[in-house]
Amino acid sequence: MLSISGLSAFPITPSDAEGRVDETGLRRLLERLAEAQVDSVGLLGSTGTYAYLSRDERRRAVTIAAEVVGGRVPILVGIGALRTDEAIRLARDARAAGADAGLLAPVSYTPLTDDEVFRHFEAVAGEGGLPLVIYDNPATTHFRFSPDLIGRIARLPGVVAAKCPAPAPEATVAGVSALTDAVPAGFPLGVSGDWNATAALIAGGTAWFSVAGGLFPKTCLAITRAVQAGDIAQARTLNAELAPLWTLFQTHSSLRVAYALAESLGLCRAEPPRPILPLAPAIRDEIVATVRTLNLA
Repeated sequence: MLSISGLSAFPITPSDAEGRVDETGLRRLLERLAEAQVDSVGLLGSTGTYAYLSRDERRRAVTIAAEVVGGRVPILVGIGALRTDEAIRLARDARAAGADAGLLAPVSYTPLTDDEVFRHFEAVAGEGGLPLVIYDNPATTHFRFSPDLIGRIARLPGVVAAKCPAPAPEATVAGVSALTDAVPAGFPLGVSGDWNATAALIAGGTAWFSVAGGLFPKTCLAITRAVQAGDIAQARTLNAELAPLWTLFQTHSSLRVAYALAESLGLCRAEPPRPILPLAPAIRDEIVATVRTLNLA
């Protein structure tokens, strides 16, 4: 049975100007994660720009990932779509291509109600044939899950975990506790938002869904393993050392920084899909110079 815990690394999905996935670049990114022995790969997440890729290219990305890491690392795949029937089709595609679970975000142009989101998850969980992770990313979807809604969806058959934004430092304990109280006992609660993730793991989060982990898996694994081992002081020390990276993520967006770093590290040719523009050269130089001062692997 799929168990979601530890570090889930979220790489970018390199592609050309027409939205065709760069197979060589994606393979290089994924092999780096598998060799580091991350606990899972979050393919086609928000940093993986799933919303900008066609159905065929999304399926192709999953096929590539299954060939590279299948059997070594569980693959969680973004299946968000505007329409429920399309999300069901994407779930079926992902399963057929080798995914272990789907990351379902409530993507919408029209603001959704709680009941609409619940019914969306109910339909995709029931008809998609793929275990689902609740994908709560209000910065991109503009929908904010309440703990109560997370708890309702968590009780649906086929829903196996949740990915939620890590609360701000002053609200970490209360925020994680509210989610823990809302879901069934033992239900995995993962966190995103790298700059607040360590505190949320210490407070009881089960998994870290990490953008930085998609580029620097060994560094992020060291933090995760320290928390798992109960070495809280070491986890906090390692996290504090990454403060300059977290500042870059918050200032320029983790997606844009990840694209800039993937290219500067020589992992792939990487420009975000239009209309998202690459960061200005001066900012890219600042990012590269800052990262060179850190002990990242």
